[in-house]
Amino acid sequence: MKNEFLDKVKDNAFVQRWSENAQLEKGDSLTKECTSELWDFTRINVVQNDLQELKELWSHWDDEIKQLLYCNYGDIPYLLDVKVDRYLFRAMAQFWNSAYSCFTFERVDLAPTVEEYTALLRCLRFQVDKIYSRAVNTPTFVKRLMNITGMSEQWVEARVQQKGSGKCIPWENLRDLIQTHPDMKKRVDVLALSIYGLVIFPKALRHVDEAVADLFDRLGEGRFIGCAQLLLVWFHSHFWRVEKASYRPFFGDYSPLKEIVTISRKDDITAEKWMAILQNLQEEDIEWKVPWMVSDEILYRCGSYDWVPLLGIWGAVGYAPLLVLRQYRSRQFIPMTQGLAQSGFSYGEKDSKKKSREIYNAWNQTYRIKGVAVNPMVTPEYNEWWIRRVNDNIPRPNLEEARLIEEYLRVVPFELEIIKQDFEKKTLELERKIGQLEEEKVYLKLDVDVQKSEAENLKKRKREVEVDLDSLKTDYKQLYQSMRNAGLGKTPEQWRQEI
Repeated sequence: MKNEFLDKVKDNAFVQRWSENAQLEKGDSLTKECTSELWDFTRINVVQNDLQELKELWSHWDDEIKQLLYCNYGDIPYLLDVKVDRYLFRAMAQFWNSAYSCFTFERVDLAPTVEEYTALLRCLRFQVDKIYSRAVNTPTFVKRLMNITGMSEQWVEARVQQKGSGKCIPWENLRDLIQTHPDMKKRVDVLALSIYGLVIFPKALRHVDEAVADLFDRLGEGRFIGCAQLLLVWFHSHFWRVEKASYRPFFGDYSPLKEIVTISRKDDITAEKWMAILQNLQEEDIEWKVPWMVSDEILYRCGSYDWVPLLGIWGAVGYAPLLVLRQYRSRQFIPMTQGLAQSGFSYGEKDSKKKSREIYNAWNQTYRIKGVAVNPMVTPEYNEWWIRRVNDNIPRPNLEEARLIEEYLRVVPFELEIIKQDFEKKTLELERKIGQLEEEKVYLKLDVDVQKSEAENLKKRKREVEVDLDSLKTDYKQLYQSMRNAGLGKTPEQWRQEI
């Protein structure tokens, strides 16, 4: 155990030296001469699909078919219950530091990581060293839908529509398949495709885009890069300490998404209040490593990239795990960030195919280290570097609006209180089961009483029949004796002799 810890420390020390030397040689993502191209205030229009029909279809399924979806696609159905707070979402967008692909709140850098999203979704089909990429010679949208739905080419072609520059299929057609398809596995596949198209990667309202079908058809080949619902779940996990009871993730059936969506949150916080909260966040407000994050392995670079590039269904983005080492409960040192500002691009742009191939090939060689918690958690060099760093579009704290985060957000119970709540919940569940058993016991007792009563009636009837039989025997003997006395019992031969 001691040797294993020392190996981790040595590996981290090696990566730290590499990162600091590379940063010194290549520089940061932004230079002092950089001029921000972002607006002072980013405006976001948050429009969502109506998911009520999808929720109702899911709620009417029995446990067997639900378990089939969980096994094949992880915990994505819980995303249906994640309410997108548009005010929080708009406020968070103001703190997106595009030059470093992270959120920067005052002196705090945070970024959603591949490991965190993988832990949230619990999908066994996600492969650790695989990245999604749009293949050059892919099947047509019709062929993909035929493969996913099991329907004929004529059925699919009649329902595919053109929306803008791409094709899609209406939700109504997928809904009908979920309700009527004779193959249970296909019903599961179509519902999962609908979640991906309407919740995770929505493009046209009430339609599933062909790019989503491409990703879905090759789901095992790629890594998940997130959506609005997951981003908000990730945010709450880092800023609310209600999930601090760290024993839960060690249970095999533990689902962080399932637990998080059941937590009630205030939904009356305005965009202005959210801005005030986020502008004045301090390090002590942060839950650096979320409690449901068990793995301490860090994917920190791929191929010749000094960070992790990711390909999505509409473009690419990169992020630097070494920038957010505290999210792995590991010592934070100066990260290598050069090139992050230029990491994002959309498909169709100049050289996008060449860049996509380079990213795909880079994933053939991945670099990982084990997180290790050693004090101090931040190196002095990192603090100096952060002060010198040039950021992009980061709102500054408004001291006049500075208030404690607890004044805006609900008071979160301590770990002991959480354990108490869990105990009370399990006690109520046991009491309910005991009540059911007691009720079954009463029914069983009634059945026994009925059976006893029927047995007693049978015994009584048997005794009555035996008494009647004895009475018949007595009557028969008396009758036979009377007949003998009257001579009626003589045989014909006896009568002849007497005559």
